[in-house]
Amino acid sequence: MQLTWLGHSCVLLTGSKKVLVDPFIRDGSVKGTDPDIVAITHGHADHLGEAVALKKKTVAVSEVAYYLKAKGVQAESMNIGGTLELDSVSFTMTPAVHSSRIEDDSGSYDGGAAAGFVITMDGVSVYHAGDTALFSDMKLIGELYHPAIALLPIGGRYTMGPAEAMMAAQFVGAKTVVPIHYNTWDRIAADHVPFKKALERTADISVRILKPGESMECSPVQ
Repeated sequence: MQLTWLGHSCVLLTGSKKVLVDPFIRDGSVKGTDPDIVAITHGHADHLGEAVALKKKTVAVSEVAYYLKAKGVQAESMNIGGTLELDSVSFTMTPAVHSSRIEDDSGSYDGGAAAGFVITMDGVSVYHAGDTALFSDMKLIGELYHPAIALLPIGGRYTMGPAEAMMAAQFVGAKTVVPIHYNTWDRIAADHVPFKKALERTADISVRILKPGESMECSPVQ
């Protein structure tokens, strides 16, 4: 399976299916990715992104799914702790410590709970933490689902920063960590270099720094 970081929190997983998580990138469009399935971690505009315009099968927490269905999207609803199998791809919804609200030109709507996902395809499990603070039950995500890769926000202010993400990485225990949700705007500026150096020095974890649009190959946990 191939993982491509498109920028911010937007990630494309390409294997037997194409799964696009949080379809928002700054100053661009994700329409050319042509995903089979879209997954939304929460209702904020920089994560809901182009979900309505894409009109693809979309996995989201119940409140976001309800909103998307009203916009003509084929949305599959689920909730934290649940697992959904869709076209041979498994989505397990995990907690995230964050807020969620949907706003568009017609008003503001309840976005339900913010979440993350463990997405399993072709034998590879990837944990996308969504927007979240550090929380100790990340240990359970590692113990239960054994993700090969953890996508962790490091931008601070609205999510955990590098110091908290270091502990999150050790809680989750994935062998590879990819930082996300940083440097999109000045408010979430973060330096990935000391984060990478410190984590790799103190734990048996590899940190992959991807540029927007850059891909990496993913293998199952051995």
